[in-house]
Amino acid sequence: MSQAHSNLHRSAWGDWWEGTRRTDIWWTLAWFDIVLRYRRSMLGPLWLTLSMGAMIGGMGPLYSSLFGTELSKFFPHLALGIIFWSFFSSMVTDSCNAFIGSSNYLKQGYFPISLFVWRSMARNLIQFAHQIVLYIPVALWAGISLSWSALLFVPAFLLVLINAQAVGIALGLVCTRFRDVTQIVTSVMQMLMFLTPVFWLPSSLPGRAKYILWNPFAQMLDLLRTPLMGGVAETHNWWGILGWTAATVIASGLLFAKYRRRVVYWL
Repeated sequence: MSQAHSNLHRSAWGDWWEGTRRTDIWWTLAWFDIVLRYRRSMLGPLWLTLSMGAMIGGMGPLYSSLFGTELSKFFPHLALGIIFWSFFSSMVTDSCNAFIGSSNYLKQGYFPISLFVWRSMARNLIQFAHQIVLYIPVALWAGISLSWSALLFVPAFLLVLINAQAVGIALGLVCTRFRDVTQIVTSVMQMLMFLTPVFWLPSSLPGRAKYILWNPFAQMLDLLRTPLMGGVAETHNWWGILGWTAATVIASGLLFAKYRRRVVYWL
């Protein structure tokens, strides 16, 4: 039996498990992606930290004055908003090319398809690790004191990763079949950035506009940001994300089970 034949005959669960457990492959590929991106740069991946720091440092005082909010209260909100949104946006848009960008590996027929979604996620986690460290000096400057609620960041982040895996599989399949979807996803993410409290405070919304906060990205952002600012996220956001997670896992699982074998022919 050829390698290509054995790959096509893996079950959906077998493919996902085989791809998940091969951490040595997808972490290595993800790190090589980062290294290759900055291979001719003196500072290398440090530019991920410096560029994000420059953006936060420049936008903080500007938006604080525009919204008439005290900088020490607004700056941590903005810093975490930009860092987490960059993580969300990159995770979603990169997943559109998870299979297309790995076509040389997939055409060999040996590697499990799900491995390349993990590769995309790992690459974005490396970028996120370079950027989240910027919050430490911001929190110290703003005098934020963390409490037990900071521990809620852990389950919230796990929910984000589960959603990233599910959405990554679904978008990877759809975008491989219909290449124009990538442009649509990019445009939608740009629009959602302004409908999510990345730059603005939820308390500034009038009563009739509160429905915007049911946006799943707004709920995810609240679950991640609020614990790191010493608060407790709204309970309805936990229920909202749990429901969203269940829906995305079921939908992506069905798509993966039905269409995973066609990916090689769509490349």
